[in-house]
Amino acid sequence: MKTYQKTFVNAACVVPLISVAIAITGCASAPAPQQTQVYTAPPTIVKYADSQGIETVTADFGSTDLQTITETMVRSMLQSKTIQNSKSAPTVTLAEVKNQTGESINTRMITEKVRTQLLKSGQVRFAVSASEMQSQVGELKRQNQSGMYRNDGVSKTGMMEGAKYRITGTVATIVKQNRDMKDVFYNFTLNLVNNETGLIEWAEEKEIRKTVTR
Repeated sequence: MKTYQKTFVNAACVVPLISVAIAITGCASAPAPQQTQVYTAPPTIVKYADSQGIETVTADFGSTDLQTITETMVRSMLQSKTIQNSKSAPTVTLAEVKNQTGESINTRMITEKVRTQLLKSGQVRFAVSASEMQSQVGELKRQNQSGMYRNDGVSKTGMMEGAKYRITGTVATIVKQNRDMKDVFYNFTLNLVNNETGLIEWAEEKEIRKTVTR
């Protein structure tokens, strides 16, 4: 009888111990949760560069081409006999340069840069061009016909000064390429036309060639 009781007690103690062992083993074998990795983009670096530096990112029309063309054209025109022999600064208009290339060139920027440099020289004056005339006429009508301004303070109609000369220009390209190289030839021209006689008083061109090799 004593032997039976001892065996029963030992069996009762073993069962809880097995359960605890199983529980501990289960916890130890459970995989650790994976942490989600967050992608962090590299920091953006912005710095100033030389605005007059040579730009060679691509063969497309760029800032160096714009500066080179403008300097060449303005210097040549101001040194021409038409401008040099004028007793006073002649009045001119400048039509927007025509883009005859296959590129999307901002010819408005070329036009404005040429006009700005010529104006800064003090050797020419600019009248509004044909494309700007509508705005000028609209402003005169607003001042003279709206009844909102004093008569002694409005800009009078019939006082506009006509341009003696007009400047026209074009930019064109010839592009050649094969498997290993691309060659782009730019040709930029400006003309100074006498509005009264229709004569071309001055003309200049600037050529630029750019190559890209692979």
